[in-house]
Amino acid sequence: MLEGGELDYLTGDYLAELTMLILGKDRMKDPEAGYAKTFLRQLQDGLALAREKGVKVVANAGGLNPAGLAARIRELAQEQGIDVQVAHVEGDDLLPRAAELGLSDVGGGSLLTANAYLGAFGIAAALDAGADVVVTGRVTDASVVMGPAIHAHGWGRDDLDALAGALVAGHVIECGTQATGGNFSGFRALDTWRPLGFPVAEVDADGSSVITKHASTGTTETGGAVTVDTVTAQLLYEVQGPAYLNPDVVAHLDTLALTQEGPDRVRISGVRGTPPPATTKVCLNLLGGFRNGVDLLLTGLDIEAKAAWVRREVEAALQDDPPDELVWTLDRTDVYDPPTQASATSYLRCAAKSSRPEPVGRAFSDAFVNVALASYPGFTLTAPPGRGTPYGVYRPAYVPQSEVPHVVVHADGRREDVAPPATTADVAVEPADVTAAPDLGASQPRPLGELVHARSGDKGGDANVGLWIPADHPRRADAVAWLVGIVNAGWVQGMLPEAADLDVDVHPLPNLGGVNVVVHGLLGEGVSSSTRLDPQAKAVGEWLRARVTAVPTRLLEGRRP
Repeated sequence: MLEGGELDYLTGDYLAELTMLILGKDRMKDPEAGYAKTFLRQLQDGLALAREKGVKVVANAGGLNPAGLAARIRELAQEQGIDVQVAHVEGDDLLPRAAELGLSDVGGGSLLTANAYLGAFGIAAALDAGADVVVTGRVTDASVVMGPAIHAHGWGRDDLDALAGALVAGHVIECGTQATGGNFSGFRALDTWRPLGFPVAEVDADGSSVITKHASTGTTETGGAVTVDTVTAQLLYEVQGPAYLNPDVVAHLDTLALTQEGPDRVRISGVRGTPPPATTKVCLNLLGGFRNGVDLLLTGLDIEAKAAWVRREVEAALQDDPPDELVWTLDRTDVYDPPTQASATSYLRCAAKSSRPEPVGRAFSDAFVNVALASYPGFTLTAPPGRGTPYGVYRPAYVPQSEVPHVVVHADGRREDVAPPATTADVAVEPADVTAAPDLGASQPRPLGELVHARSGDKGGDANVGLWIPADHPRRADAVAWLVGIVNAGWVQGMLPEAADLDVDVHPLPNLGGVNVVVHGLLGEGVSSSTRLDPQAKAVGEWLRARVTAVPTRLLEGRRP
């Protein structure tokens, strides 16, 4: 990024709910740990060049120990003879006050981390004071983009539309190349032969922005592309409804417009902002217990009977000290008259959980190994069983913003408190308008993905799936009306049988050409605890695209995203 073109700020988002759990485990082993070491290694290569080019660096890589990371950066700069001003933002770590704030009672268990999501004004204050590098703990993902924009344009708390525009721009680029073709269902139309270029947000004084990318890394041309569809994919990634909440502002995703201004240039405009909520979200990670898992291959005929046999054997072997939870999943991937052994094979997965390590440790593994010569024909394990590992449970909580310290520690050691927003408002959840799909004539059963793009991800224990019609569809208005008309909770539950008994929300976003779907509880208690094959729901959208539904024939002519 530093070598590929002009930059004012280089930002990095290193934190996710799972990352906080990993950093929490690191901190248990070493109190001086708790930050993203990857960032420090990257800075070792790029800090001198950033200072030479006058590029300021902002990242949330501080994780659970932003002060420790800031100190290490200063040591690195001194070793390299670089004059750099390093500031950090803290206050998000609420673990010492968990009992006082009622967080210890949320979901039970032993709390490992408790971090509130801070906003962007602390970052802006650090930049105002001359910091060259700003590292933070758990700020919102978009804050690392919003903070520089606040600093550059001098926005205040009341510049809600501008803040909302920067929030949206930050959301688009926070996952790097996911905005330029990574994880994009329309990838076949893109240049994937070269490394995808990382996105750049050019944020204007009114909060509108252009998403683009550098043409090269300095030595190699970049692949991928920035199009209305690649930007839409990221806009619909890991969101709930049209109101996108942030500690500084609420951005209304149903108000924005996307325009292709030129090759690799998409403008985002018209974003409306309203006051933020009085509370902020807290990411809680609890020590949930211990887990283990085994994958078996079942080949040929009698798959169901083979699975039942080994299940009986294993459960009998575990009956003296059974795990608290045993989940069996049979994936029938075999085909009739299989031409290869792989196409004759199905997968049986067994996941075990326990509050104690013993039931999911050696006893669990031995239950499979000991029946290897006394079970179904073709008994095969995909890998030797493990010894069992600890797992975490994610819980969201909410506390008043006034209860969360937001502190900037400047390069000279001076501490500055950042006041919470003076004006807050409850976010009204309006029921979605239910519109019937238009009558477009004859239809035919086709995979949904022959017409529709998708992007999916995780929000704690929930999964979100964004669905939209490609921007270049010749009958896009009709196609969008059809998609918005057919996608409802019942349709989703029918298309995704794993969601049949779960609550499903559908939020129409016709300005983005589609809908956002939230499947509550699909991931159980979060990524680390989930026993699904796809615990982060990254591929749920591709599963949905592969499902067959009735698609109007006139919308399919010459189309395949």
